Amino acid sequence: MWCVATDRPVHNGLPLSWIKPPGPIGDGIRIGLLGGSFDPAHDGHLYVSQIARARLKLDHVWWLVSPGNPLKPAPDALAARLRRARAIARDRHIFVTDIEARLGTRYTIDTVTALQKRFPHVHFIWLMGSDNLEQFTRWRRWQDIAACIPIAVVRRPGTVLASLHAGLARCLGVSRRLTAAPSLIVLDGPRSCENSTKLRERALGTAAEAMLNPVT
Repeated sequence: MWCVATDRPVHNGLPLSWIKPPGPIGDGIRIGLLGGSFDPAHDGHLYVSQIARARLKLDHVWWLVSPGNPLKPAPDALAARLRRARAIARDRHIFVTDIEARLGTRYTIDTVTALQKRFPHVHFIWLMGSDNLEQFTRWRRWQDIAACIPIAVVRRPGTVLASLHAGLARCLGVSRRLTAAPSLIVLDGPRSCENSTKLRERALGTAAEAMLNPVT
């Protein structure tokens, strides 16, 4: 909840002027926000970021590595997820950040609201893969998210038709170009098959096999 104890905006007890941006900012700069637990980060995240940056002429993309995702099991330690994400983000225009932990936000609506308040002259665009579009209506106050930030969805394997039947798409419709919120655009390109769930399952399977078949 917002409160004003002084003449400076405060969020969760922290003056927003103290929150340092993860990368360069300036008036009119266009920044894509890709949120998630990144448990683990993978080339699919990189793919979504690079397609969106090229198609939407974004200056930078921020990977918002969440302290925890309310819709998923408890993730690995934040420091470990940040480290892996930085190893995957092989692009000088992508900045991996724990800014949600520093803001004290857990839900996307709170994060977006805080970032827009802290950096009012930046044009933020919310980015996600089409796999997340299918569950977007489960997010807290999803209508408010759509009302305050334009959304760009990048199609991914297995969910390429999400833009036709997802609740957000039915509510907003799909635009041909991104405008001020509310606005939803769907982008396409060569598709990456990787996702965090499959990578976690693969890693757990490998660990279990190693326990059953130790090398001697």
